[in-house]
Amino acid sequence: MFLKIFRRKTALTDAEYLSEYRRTGDLAGLGELYERHMDMVFAVCFKYMGEEDEAKDAVMQIFEQLITDLKTHEVQNFKSWLHSVARNHCLMQLRQKRVVVGDEGIFENEAFENFVAESPEKENWEIDSQLSDLGDCLQTLAQEQRRSVELFYFQQLCYQQIAEQTGFAITKVKSYLQNGKRNLKLCMEGKQHG
Repeated sequence: MFLKIFRRKTALTDAEYLSEYRRTGDLAGLGELYERHMDMVFAVCFKYMGEEDEAKDAVMQIFEQLITDLKTHEVQNFKSWLHSVARNHCLMQLRQKRVVVGDEGIFENEAFENFVAESPEKENWEIDSQLSDLGDCLQTLAQEQRRSVELFYFQQLCYQQIAEQTGFAITKVKSYLQNGKRNLKLCMEGKQHG
């Protein structure tokens, strides 16, 4: 009852919360907005992390990330954007926990989830070697290809968002992605057979 006194009389839309936060930096309003979508963020984190405590930690870390990210990012659809942020956060956490980057998924499917797969049966040296190979192969790509691949797969941006961020035409983005994936695949295959 006591807390209800301080709550807003009418709920704001996501866009209104975002606008207010960007204008004032009001963390209470940002907290109300985040609370509205926290169940979804937890579900995404639990799906990827597999452990409740890790998922709860990720939910808090993502909120901390929003405090700075929302000051610089123009977000049209907060729920969709937040879902991508949560997914990317978890994938990066898994990557830090020694995950294997499978060379088949990235080239056969457009889904990043198929690109990253946890593989506990692999030896640490194999994992380190594959991650090192991927990093080396990314560096061999032309700058435009590398940038497009990183934005598409690691930051989950769509063609339009990549075009806006890089200044490339959408047709060029598609071409850079297609050629970048092909060149990355050839490089990774060469390292596996070399």
